[in-house]
Amino acid sequence: MSGYDDRDGYIWMDGRLVPWREANVHILTHALHYASSVFEGERAYGGRIFLSRAHSERLHFSAKCLDFEIPWTVDQIEQAKEQVLKANNLTDAYVRAVAWRGSGEDMGVAARRNPVRLAIAAWEWGSYYGDAKYKGAKLDIARWKRPSPETIPVHAKAAGLYMICTISKHQAENKGCSDALFMDYRGYVAEATGANIFFVKDGEVHTPKPDCFLNGLTRQTVIGLLKDRQIKVHERHIEPRELEDFQQCWLTGTAAEVTPVGQIGDYTFEVGQLTREIAEAYEKLVRS
Repeated sequence: MSGYDDRDGYIWMDGRLVPWREANVHILTHALHYASSVFEGERAYGGRIFLSRAHSERLHFSAKCLDFEIPWTVDQIEQAKEQVLKANNLTDAYVRAVAWRGSGEDMGVAARRNPVRLAIAAWEWGSYYGDAKYKGAKLDIARWKRPSPETIPVHAKAAGLYMICTISKHQAENKGCSDALFMDYRGYVAEATGANIFFVKDGEVHTPKPDCFLNGLTRQTVIGLLKDRQIKVHERHIEPRELEDFQQCWLTGTAAEVTPVGQIGDYTFEVGQLTREIAEAYEKLVRS
């Protein structure tokens, strides 16, 4: 397969569709140097993007967290996403919307005189974790930690927050793992590099409280599915030593969807009935 810069198709960029290979930015784009970029990852099922508007609203929220305003409304972003799917003849696809400070009069830390730009691309993308979605992913434990809310806008879906994710995922893959689990700055269990995490113990579900990382839309959806089934969900601080007591585990995210976890470090988990039920319920919901 060719690289992501060398494909047929169209990308919506700053208000118009442009040929895929021409969707470029200047080398002095502010976001490339100072991480002034926010994005969304979304999935379309049967031509409909699941929670599309919520993603567009969060994109605006993230931009405000980074002190810039996207010059396209939520409604305009929604229309643009539809144009991208149609132009590329896609029904089941991954959709990436990204907003950033571009190149302009400023080329230092400050960038108020630079334009804010927006692009939306879409492509076919299968299971994020490959066959781990069915067999159970293997996770490393990252040496990096999720930062304090006092140090960075942790609730934004911002490019800069993913720097330690790339490092940690590479290190995990070098060990034969699919992903890595972060602890937070206090030492509590936090999340994987691009997904939230859930655990099962004695029929009840435990998931880290998202007070220093993204409260994912898929996470919120899965909590709703669990509560609909009268399954008790504990959103709380989880200590690493508790991993040995949990029987099941899964990851949630737009890309990950619901992916079971079979191992984290030295701890093992069964791909149990509840995990499979929630994965099936989520799959049914997004395609309904």
